[in-house]
Amino acid sequence: MAALSPSPLSPEVQIVVADLLNFMEGSEHSDVALPVAAMKVMLNVIKRSKAITMTGLLSELEAAKTGMLGLAASKDICGFRSHIPLQSGCELFMRYVTRSFYEMSSDFELCIKEVLLRGETFAGMSLTARQSIAEHGCEFVREGQVILTHGYSRVVASLLKMAAEKQKKNFSVIVLEGRPEGGGARAAAVYAEANIPVTVVLDSAMGYAMEKADLVIVGAEGVVENGGVVNKIGTYALGITAKALNTPFYVAAESYKFARLYPLNQADLPRVETGELRFADTTTPEVEEIDMKKDLITVDNCVIDYTPAKYITLLFTDLGVLTPSAISDELIRLYA
Repeated sequence: MAALSPSPLSPEVQIVVADLLNFMEGSEHSDVALPVAAMKVMLNVIKRSKAITMTGLLSELEAAKTGMLGLAASKDICGFRSHIPLQSGCELFMRYVTRSFYEMSSDFELCIKEVLLRGETFAGMSLTARQSIAEHGCEFVREGQVILTHGYSRVVASLLKMAAEKQKKNFSVIVLEGRPEGGGARAAAVYAEANIPVTVVLDSAMGYAMEKADLVIVGAEGVVENGGVVNKIGTYALGITAKALNTPFYVAAESYKFARLYPLNQADLPRVETGELRFADTTTPEVEEIDMKKDLITVDNCVIDYTPAKYITLLFTDLGVLTPSAISDELIRLYA
C-alpha cells in the first residue's frame, strides 16, 4: 500500500508557519527565543481572527499551536533542540488568553482588545526575562572564579556578560565544545568579544575541566515539574560530574520554559529528529572524515538529555532564584 501523503496545511496555518519562520530566521528577530516567537505568532493569530466566540478563537489558537509543533520537527528551524520550549510558550500563552476571557467574559470584542493589549505586555515581559535572570545570577559569580558551561545559551551569555561588563568582575570561562553543532565554539566567540578569558575543551574533557571549575552554569530547553531540566546532550553527565566533585551546578532559564512534564529517565523525553552525525579525525593537517561503515554500525544521534533535580543546586529565573523543589509550585501559579 502506498504511503499516505501528509494533509495539506490550511491557509491560516500556512501563514502561522511563515510567521514563525520569519521570527526564527529574520535577522531583526535573531535574539528572540523560541517560546517568545510562538507567543508573538499567536498574537498575530488573534489579530487576524474572525471568531465570534471564545471557543472559536481557542480552536484557531490550537490549530496554530499544532502547525508550529509540526514545523518544530524540522531540524532546519529548531536545529539540534527539542520542541519543549515551543510547546511551553504556546500552552502558557493559551492559558493566559483563557484566564483573561474568564475575567472579562461579558463582552467578547472588548475581551479580544484587552487580550491583545495584555498579550503584547506579556510577550514584552518575556523578552525582558533574560535581563532579570542575568541580574539574579551574576551575583553568584565571584572575582577570580573559573566558570564551566556547556554549548551556547543566550541567557547564560547575558549573565556572564553582565558580570564582566557591568559589574567589572574578573573571571574566566571554560566551555565544552558542544558537539554536534559546535555551540560551545560559538559561545566562546561571544565571550571573547566581551573580553572574558575563555577556553574551549572537548565534551569528553568535562571531568578534566571540572577539577579547575568553581561552579557550573548551563541553560535549559525546558524545566520540568520535578525540578529537573531538559537541555543539550551532555548536561546530564556534566551534572553528575559536578555532584561527584562537589561543584555547584546552576541552571539559568526563563519561566516560559517551565513545562508540565514529569520525565523519570531519558526514555521519557520526546525524540528529536536530527540529521546524520558525521565523524572526522581532526588531529591530522587535513581533516579526514571517518568511514563509519553504515551498513554495520548504528549511530544514535541523541541531542537532548534530562538532568534530575538532585544534581541541580539552584535555578536562576525571572521569578527569582529557586530551588528545584520550588518549580512545581511555580508551575501551579503559572497555569492556575
